[in-house]
Amino acid sequence: MNQEKSGKFIALCRREKGFTQMQLAEMLHITDRAVSKWETGKSMPDTSIMLDLCRILDISVNELLSGERLNMNKYNEKAEENLLDIVMQEEKSNKKLFFYENVIGFMGLISFLIMIFTAIFMRESLFFKIFLFVSGFVILITGVVFALKIETEAGYYECANCHYRYVPKYKSVFFAMHLGTTRYMKCPECKKRSWNKKYMKK
Repeated sequence: MNQEKSGKFIALCRREKGFTQMQLAEMLHITDRAVSKWETGKSMPDTSIMLDLCRILDISVNELLSGERLNMNKYNEKAEENLLDIVMQEEKSNKKLFFYENVIGFMGLISFLIMIFTAIFMRESLFFKIFLFVSGFVILITGVVFALKIETEAGYYECANCHYRYVPKYKSVFFAMHLGTTRYMKCPECKKRSWNKKYMKK
């Protein structure tokens, strides 16, 4: 999927309909700045308004993603290409989130350990040591909360019993035992508990 090509196609279709960027933006209840970003290839329309945009411009989602009008011979071929591209982008995005999760978790743990060891070995007042202990725990818990939030948004877990892939709820992830990228959770499909493995795509 070429954002710049799709952007030029949006601009072409908009002009064919006789709309200004402002008029198109008003119909979609967004700013003309957002439309400008689409047309210059800096961003793509949000999925929540993509269907409305296509309806207004008289094009299909497949044509929007392809950045060109499609005849029936090319339609299925482009649909498959766009689908594969979306899957690849999702996997790339999930890997990036997974990296952030590890960085946040690691930094939170290191900060916690540094503050705890500092509190133990420093010759400071009891109040200061308690402050370091509490601060260390706050940093650790905050890091864990953010890391687990990303955990529920990046990728999928596969049930070891029925092989169903799903996105777990935050509560399930928080209380689940885990070994690396594997967590002991209840599958929402077969309702059985098992060690479910993490995958970046469905």
